[in-house]
Amino acid sequence: MMKMTIGTTDVGDGEWELRPGGMVVQRRTDDSSNVPHVIRVRVKYGSVHHEISINSQSTFGELKKILSVKTGVHHQDMKILYKDKERDSKMFLDLCGVKDGSRLVLKEDPISQEKRFLEMRKLVVKEKANKAVSDISFQADRLAEKLSAFDAVIGKGVKVEEENLESFLEMLMNQLVKLDAILVDGDIKLKKKIQEERLQKYVEALDVLKIKNSLQSQTHVKPQTQPQLKPQTQAQHKERDVVTAEEETSRKCTASSPGPPVIITTRWETFDSHSTSGTEAKTVKPPHPKLKWVLFD
Repeated sequence: MMKMTIGTTDVGDGEWELRPGGMVVQRRTDDSSNVPHVIRVRVKYGSVHHEISINSQSTFGELKKILSVKTGVHHQDMKILYKDKERDSKMFLDLCGVKDGSRLVLKEDPISQEKRFLEMRKLVVKEKANKAVSDISFQADRLAEKLSAFDAVIGKGVKVEEENLESFLEMLMNQLVKLDAILVDGDIKLKKKIQEERLQKYVEALDVLKIKNSLQSQTHVKPQTQPQLKPQTQAQHKERDVVTAEEETSRKCTASSPGPPVIITTRWETFDSHSTSGTEAKTVKPPHPKLKWVLFD
C-alpha cells in the first residue's frame, strides 16, 4: 500500500493512503479501523423503499447480494445509482461517499440480464454436448470389448457369421453419425475428435477381420470333403477281403472232400457304376482239380 506524508494537521498525523479504487484518502487511525462502521442506507426499487444495514467499508457488489434476497432480482441484473451515477460492483461504499442515511436507487439492467441468459444457455448446451460425448465414449468401450472378442474367435480359426459382422459395423457407423451431429467447441471439441479417431480405427480393424473371416471359410471347405471319401474306400477294401477269404475256404473244402463237387453261391456287391443292377447274385463253380478220382457205385 502506497503511503505519503503531507505534514501534520489538527485532524491527525497527516498520513494518506491509496485505496484499491484508485482514490487517495486519509489513513484511518488504529482506533477507528478496529471498530466496524455499520450504516443504514435507503434503497429505492420502483415504488418500494428498503432499509439496509451494511458495513461502510463494503462494496456495492455485496450490497447487491443483500438486495437480491429482498427483491428477488439476480445480483448480476442490478445496477445501483448513487448521486445519479452508476456505481461499479467492485467500488467501496465509503470511498464513494455513502454515509449513514444515504439514498440509493436500484434498477434492473436488461443488457446484463440478456448477457446472463446467453451465458446460461451456452452453459446448458455445453453440458449437454459433454454428456453426449461421454455416452458415446461409454458405448465405444463396449464395442471395443466386442471387437476383441471377434478377433479372438477368428484368430482361433472359427468362422463367424457375416450377419454378426455386418450388424457390428452398423453399430459403429451409428455412433459415428451421432458424434458428427454434436456441435461443440473448446475442450469438448478435442474429446469429440479423439472419439472419432477411435471409432474409425475400430471400423478399419473390422474390415481386416472380415477379410480374415472370408479366407477362413475357404480353407474349411477342403477338409470337409476329403474325410467323406475315406470311409467308403475302407469299406470296399474290407468287403473285398471277405470275398477272397470265402473263395479260399471254398477251394480248400473241394480239394479235401472225396464226394461230388459242391456248388457255392455267394452274393456280390457291384462297385462299378457301369454294371447292371439286375445281376445281384451269381452262381460260382469252382474249377475242377486235375486229379484222378475213383468213383464207387
